[in-house]
This record gives sequence, structure tokens and C-alpha cells, in this order.
Amino acid sequence: MNVTIIGLGLIGGSLALSLRQHGLVQHLIGVESNARHARRALELSLVDEIETDLATAVRRADLVVVAVPVDAMVAVLPLVLDDVAAHQIVIDVGSTKQALLASVAGHPNRGRFVAAHPMAGTEHSGPEAAVSGLFEGKTVVLCDTAHSDPDAVLHVEKLFQALPMRLIYLDGAEHDLHTAYISHISHITSFALALTVLEKEKEEQRIFDLASGGFESTVRLAKSAPATWVPIFRQNRLNVLDVLDEHLHQLQHRRELLAQEDYTALSEQIQQANHIRKILP
Repeated sequence: MNVTIIGLGLIGGSLALSLRQHGLVQHLIGVESNARHARRALELSLVDEIETDLATAVRRADLVVVAVPVDAMVAVLPLVLDDVAAHQIVIDVGSTKQALLASVAGHPNRGRFVAAHPMAGTEHSGPEAAVSGLFEGKTVVLCDTAHSDPDAVLHVEKLFQALPMRLIYLDGAEHDLHTAYISHISHITSFALALTVLEKEKEEQRIFDLASGGFESTVRLAKSAPATWVPIFRQNRLNVLDVLDEHLHQLQHRRELLAQEDYTALSEQIQQANHIRKILP
């Protein structure tokens, strides 16, 4: 199978490594607008070649993966579908879906597209961030599969199962709602925590000296690239605002309990939060 990957950052690069690792690809073609990233992708053997013409890269592939930031994806995906043939399949790996699905809703080649979101990643970006085995044991969400051709869906299912990943199915609106709760709020909270600590603790060396596992794990996502996350927040703005309102309410309530020295109620609230152990052992 010949595969074209458009966007050779963390997810696109990691997918390239996984496809090679599991023997799922014969030839990998990369499309990358950042010249330095293109060179590094070749140096790291993420792809076999860089193709500068998008239409040519699409036509040469059996599978096309669109792995650019979600704002660019809305513009790139229709162009990709313009050039696909009946035997080709296109997937994306974006963290938002409604705007993307709307951008190709009336496209004559819509059936060749399967909307996918591998729920995996790190706080790093660029080709150097590519990780072998990033997707193993993780979940991939396939969205609005009723609008994709059955053979395309079957091929994509088998591809992700071979990585191996767990499959779940949602429509675009459900996906964006639930990822706001599970993923997007984690990032925006981590950014806020990092800014809080940087504002209150002026000594950077002291942060470095005292930061322990708890702080590091909580603030890790604050290292994520704004070029990735601002478009996600923009496209999923209403859902993120909704979950932020609830998060702020929860924080305010915890503050009130602490201000009132109501440690019994605070303990009860923490015990309720501990229920997450049953969901995430």
C-alpha cells in the first residue's frame, strides 16, 4: 500500500512509524509546507520522499492521511477529495470534526473519506516528536461512518485494528462534545496552571527545584504548541466554553469550602472525585 501523509508532525510522523512497524505500507510519501520539517522527516526516515505538489501526492497514494492543524484541514481536505479516485481512501486525524465534516458534506467524493481521531499524543510537536508505538492500545474514534463508503470504512477499521487500536463510533457533534470534556479542557486547564505558577513563582530555578511528579504531570500539556491548540479551541469554542463554565464553578465551590474552613465538605468532595478510580484504574 502506498500512503501519502499530509503534515509530518507528531501524529502524522507517529502514524508513519506505526505503519512501517506493522508492515502496512510499501512506500510513504510526505507533503509538508514547512521546509525544515520536510528535511527532518526525510532525515528521520519518517517518509521515503517529499512531494511538493499536493494533487500528485494524492493521486499516487492508495491511502491519504490529512494530519495538518484543524484550521488548515478544513481547507486542505476538499482539495484532497478533488483528486481521489474510486479506489482511494482518505482519512484525517483531527481533534475536531463538525467543521471538517461540514466542509466536505456535499463533495462528490465524500464517500471516500473516513473521519478519524486517534486519541493519542504527547505535548511535543514537529517531526522529532514522532513516537513509534504511540497508538498501541489507544482508542480511535470514527465519525459519521454512514456517510462513508462501506469498503472505505472496512479498510480503515482493519488499518487501525492492526496498529492495534480500539474502535468507537460517534457522530461529529458527539465527538466534539465529548472531546471537549475529556481532552480539550485538560489542555486549557494545563495552560492556565502554568501561567498561574509563572505569575506567582517568579524564581524559575525554584520551580525547577521543587516541581515534583504531581505538578509535572498536571502541567505537562502546557508545553503543547499554540499552532495546534488555538485552532482546536476556535473550532470547538462553544463546547469548550460550556465545560470551562462547569470547571470554573467547581473551582469556585472548592475555594468557598476552603475559605469557610469546611474541611468535612471538602473531604466529601474529594471522595466523590475519587470515583474516577473506578473509571480510570
